Amino acid sequence: MRRRNSLLFLFIILWGILIFIGPYSDSGVSAAIERGIYKELKTFTEVLDIVQKNYIEPVKVQDLIRGAITGMIKSLDPHSSYMTADMYKELKLETEGTFGGVGIEITIHRGVLTVVSPIEDTPAYMAGIKAGDQIIMINDEPTKDMSIVDAVKRIRGPKGTKVKLSILREGETRLKEFVITRAIIKVASVKHKLVDEGIGYIRVSSFQERTTEDLLKALGELNGKTHLLKGIVLDLRNNPGGLFEQAVSVSDAFLKSGVIVYTRGRTKGMEKREVARDDGSEPSCPMVVLVNEGTASAAEIVAGALQDHGRALLLGTQTFGKGSVQTVIPLENGDALKLTTARYFTPKGRSIQAEGITPDIIVKYQRSPDEEDGDEYIVREKDLRGHIPSTQEKENGTVVDKGKAPKVPIRIPGENDKRKDVFKKREFGDVNRDNQLRAAVDILKSWEIFKKQTKREG
Repeated sequence: MRRRNSLLFLFIILWGILIFIGPYSDSGVSAAIERGIYKELKTFTEVLDIVQKNYIEPVKVQDLIRGAITGMIKSLDPHSSYMTADMYKELKLETEGTFGGVGIEITIHRGVLTVVSPIEDTPAYMAGIKAGDQIIMINDEPTKDMSIVDAVKRIRGPKGTKVKLSILREGETRLKEFVITRAIIKVASVKHKLVDEGIGYIRVSSFQERTTEDLLKALGELNGKTHLLKGIVLDLRNNPGGLFEQAVSVSDAFLKSGVIVYTRGRTKGMEKREVARDDGSEPSCPMVVLVNEGTASAAEIVAGALQDHGRALLLGTQTFGKGSVQTVIPLENGDALKLTTARYFTPKGRSIQAEGITPDIIVKYQRSPDEEDGDEYIVREKDLRGHIPSTQEKENGTVVDKGKAPKVPIRIPGENDKRKDVFKKREFGDVNRDNQLRAAVDILKSWEIFKKQTKREG
């Protein structure tokens, strides 16, 4: 009787899936396709029945179905996921800018849990966790085949508790162990200062609910100190993205008119076009935007919009290349589905997905003498297994399922393994120790000189 009830429950679930699929599929689905779907669902129920009857331990049908759903969504692309109610709650806390944890952005790269970037001024950042670090174990538990949401759940926790991360760093043969004390991560997404006479520096580390509000406040304070800004450096390096709406409003803060970004998906509801509006408060001074391989998603929307409109020069290195839109769909049971539903495009129609944005001026970051030497392990969207293919990959028929391994020099084991890591937090906006920031400031200062020279000749 119990088995019969379980199968009845399963058929109800599968029927619900078919009803859900209907509105999102192309109109006029043929009977042959419907028969194919029923055939696959029959295979699924057959496997479920075999597992229930023969698996070494009794298992709940609900757990098996949830596992199947999780695996189905996981197989789509690296950014789609099925979230339990607890995971959904954590996601909402993160976008609010407050959560308990260590402060790192992670992804799955070639089957390995990998750090995209540490969040500034957090325990992970202060401990010396770096972009490209592979997290092999969390509290001595192997991360192999662990999903991102499961990893996040294990890494986060109450303030004052500790988590142990076993890290494998590119070019090294031994694990590094970091025991990090969790803290309430209050990510200040906007920081600012004057870095030169009349030149303001604004760092946006992520896009949260208050980012635009904080940005406008920063612009007001910078203008108050100088009375007239001669130039702005907008730093989007290692910005993993965040809320789409905030990326649009941040772009709008610098643009008076024109398209900011537009999205395309399979359904008409996913086709959106965001346009800038002139409210009279947009700064008119020249701008330079700093980007690198950690500039992703919402940060690429801003960079692409300002570049396409000629509002700013982009300086740095090629961006991450995450040009897909994830829609969070709440479910009746309190869980949620984070599903990739569209691609976004810059005002001139460029798709960023798996390509990224090329800066106007290429300037590679140079480490200071007291920073750790060696080559960084650069991971971009195109390197992730199962990523949504770029336009170029689709046209060329490039196989993307296995991902691509970045070509980076391998350190020779031996002496390098014995060296002591040196990690020193750089002062915020230190022009003397940040060559990319220094290059941006020099450009803005030259801009002012050329403007004066042009007036003389005129």
